[in-house]
Amino acid sequence: MLAPSFDFPLLGKKLYFASDFHLGAPNGAESKIRERKIIRWLDSVADDAAAIFLVGDIFDFWFEYGQVIPKGFIPFISKISQLRERGIPILFFTGNHDLWMKDYFTQELGVPVYHHPIELSVSGQKILVGHGDGLGPGDRFYKLLKLVFTNPFFQWLFRWVHPDLGIKIAKAWSGHSRISNSEKDENRFLGEDEWLWQYCKEIEPKSHHDLYIFGHRHLPLQLQVSENSTYFNLGEWVTQFTYLEYDGTEAKLQTFES
Repeated sequence: MLAPSFDFPLLGKKLYFASDFHLGAPNGAESKIRERKIIRWLDSVADDAAAIFLVGDIFDFWFEYGQVIPKGFIPFISKISQLRERGIPILFFTGNHDLWMKDYFTQELGVPVYHHPIELSVSGQKILVGHGDGLGPGDRFYKLLKLVFTNPFFQWLFRWVHPDLGIKIAKAWSGHSRISNSEKDENRFLGEDEWLWQYCKEIEPKSHHDLYIFGHRHLPLQLQVSENSTYFNLGEWVTQFTYLEYDGTEAKLQTFES
């Protein structure tokens, strides 16, 4: 399912894309160090950003109760607020770790939250951007879990669990998921079996996109989909600190070193 398309005039500026910050993981101390680095990156791109896309798994866990959100992340949220006050559009996407984001960021910060990929039209080019979880072949167990986790009835049930207990349970599940991914050697390039690359190849003949931009795989990738189409994966910010910049002509994967 695609959200409505968007036209972005760049006017000499750039679009920036990053994903998989996993704020909160693996512990508070390490997360705070990474949070400060993310804030430095946001400051570094602010002056020439036409828009900033935060493409899922920004938080290692996030759930919005009626009146409660997870504590922490105040420096990051404050920076988002500052950027919005400067008039910089920021678009959030949910990932598999923060798919329970609702309307807090939209109501409090004016940041739209997307649960599905969206299409962009930029300088005559067509771009598809989203987190990427659940797309492509395989991974049937996760796809089944996602159906459960995104079911309104099950979300309603979870809201009846006291936030202290609910967030503790969810964080334990999130930590277990990271361990499982590590055991499965998730960060290894799968060649032709890269499922998001396969997904791009499947939809390209039906609907052309110049660029496909996804996160989720924790691998910075630039792979050709067709003669005039390229798939980028944004990597992650636990060890790699990679992001994509696009000036309307060229898209480049970059590493933030500061």
